[in-house]
Amino acid sequence: MNSEQHEKYSRQILFAGIGEAGQEKLLGASAVLVGCGALGTVVANLLVRAGLGHLRVIDRDFVELSNLQRQTLFDESDARDALPKAVAAERHLRAINSGVEVEGIVADITPKNAAELLSGFPVILDGTDNFETRLLVNDAAISMGIPWIYAAAVGSYGVTMTIRPGETACLACLMESGEDSAAIAATIGNEVTCDTAGVLNAAAGVIAAIEAAEATKLLAGLPEALHGRLVSCDVWTGKFQSIRVARNPGCRACARREFAFLAGDAQPHITMCGRDSVQIHERSRRLDLGELGRRLAPAAAEVRNNDFLLRFRIPPYELTVFADGRAIVKGTKDPAVARSLYARYIGA
Repeated sequence: MNSEQHEKYSRQILFAGIGEAGQEKLLGASAVLVGCGALGTVVANLLVRAGLGHLRVIDRDFVELSNLQRQTLFDESDARDALPKAVAAERHLRAINSGVEVEGIVADITPKNAAELLSGFPVILDGTDNFETRLLVNDAAISMGIPWIYAAAVGSYGVTMTIRPGETACLACLMESGEDSAAIAATIGNEVTCDTAGVLNAAAGVIAAIEAAEATKLLAGLPEALHGRLVSCDVWTGKFQSIRVARNPGCRACARREFAFLAGDAQPHITMCGRDSVQIHERSRRLDLGELGRRLAPAAAEVRNNDFLLRFRIPPYELTVFADGRAIVKGTKDPAVARSLYARYIGA
């Protein structure tokens, strides 16, 4: 560590938990961030300022005016120019700390490219906005033995958990296995999105800060400092919760090593032949269409539902949602557009 680096990170070095040895390891470490929105921008900002050696940022989206309230790396010029978030993030992060190698990649994580984009990094960071992508990342991380940090925020609420393959519960344990996992999953709002319930920037900031702290522990070679729990907080009510999640001995992913999302077996979407529509095949689950309709009413047009389906318009698109989670998105043949609309308004 040279004298300039010692000065730049002096306050962090003074912290007994990291010290000079931890800072040296951090300077030589790397991480990959999937998604650069409300959570990702905060995590990236904090880790780059902390002196992480190399950060890869992967994002498929572009900056919009509505992002600026919570996506703290971006500014009005990024939105005006509709810059890809990965591109804008790389520019801003390099300006913040020229000593960090920042690599912005405009891409959508898929079963075909997940291993290529995520391998070679000691930790994967979650900045995504849907559970389909998170479960894909979970499969990839477990299959490659790479620790990753799950995080989500919506409304005034956020949640995060550090996942260490072979040592802790994974996201599939949390989301897919048994009544206890279903109860935990229900508390994290997996059918609520910021486009229907809104999101406070403070909620994203708190959870992203915890995620960044956990990443710092791993990257500085201090795994003994990890808290080992699912941590949640509601910044509006002031309620904080910490839950120890047990591994599921029958877990699809970390026990049986059946990587359905990585294999593409989940079949998340299909373009409907002869129609200007894409059909989304989500995980088998039951939706409360009445509650979904009430939640969508402020954000969508012409919300209508019966016992079997719910239909609403987000001009120029029309979405029809079935009680088992399946949906038809009319007005596009682009699966990426359909997936984005589904994640925004229904949740995934």
